[in-house]
Amino acid sequence: MSNIFTRMKNTVSADLHDWMDDKEQKNPIAMLNQHLRDSEKEVEKIRKMMDRQRRLRDEFTKEFEHASYMQEKREKQATVARKADEQSLYDFATREEKQYEEQANKLQASLTQIKESLDQLEVKYRDMKHKLKDMKYKRMELMGKENMIRMNNRMNQILSSDHQEPSKRFEEIDRYMETIEQRVNKEYEHYSFDEKIKNLEKEMKHEA
Repeated sequence: MSNIFTRMKNTVSADLHDWMDDKEQKNPIAMLNQHLRDSEKEVEKIRKMMDRQRRLRDEFTKEFEHASYMQEKREKQATVARKADEQSLYDFATREEKQYEEQANKLQASLTQIKESLDQLEVKYRDMKHKLKDMKYKRMELMGKENMIRMNNRMNQILSSDHQEPSKRFEEIDRYMETIEQRVNKEYEHYSFDEKIKNLEKEMKHEA
C-alpha cells in the first residue's frame, strides 16, 4: 500500500514539475516574478531570524556581563572576609563566586554559539539579497527583450503584405496628405494671383 502512495506522490510531483516547466517556457517573466516573490519571503524570514538572534545576543551579553561582574565582586569580598578571618562570610563569598563563574562560562558558550549563528545568517542574508538583485536585473532584461520582440512583431504585421488593413491606413494617410498639399497650393496660387492684380491696379491708378 505504501508503494502505491509513493508512486502516486511521485507521479503528481512529476506532473507538477512538467506543468511548471511548460508554464515557464510560455511565460518566463511570470515564473520569474513568482520566484522573486518566494525569494523575497525567504529573505524576510531570515531578516526576522536575525532580529531574534540579535535580541538573544543582547540578552545573553547582559546576563554574561552581570555574572562576570558578580564573580569578580564575590572574589574581592572573599579576600576581604579571609583577611578579616570571617569564615562564614568567606564561605558564602567563595560559594557564590563559583556559582557565578559557572553561570558566566555557560552564558559565554551560549553567547559564542549565538554570535556564530548570527554571522552565518548575515552571510546567507547578504547572499540572498544579491541573488534577489540579480533576479530583478534578469527580469528587467527579459522585459526589455520581450518588448523588443512585441514591437518587432507589430512592425512586421504593419509592413507585411499579408496584412492589408495597416497598409490601407498608410495609403489613406498618403492620399489625405496629397489632397491637403494640392488644396494649399491652389489656395496659394489664388492668393498670389489676387495680390498681383491688386498691385497692377495700384500701379495703373498711380500712372493715371
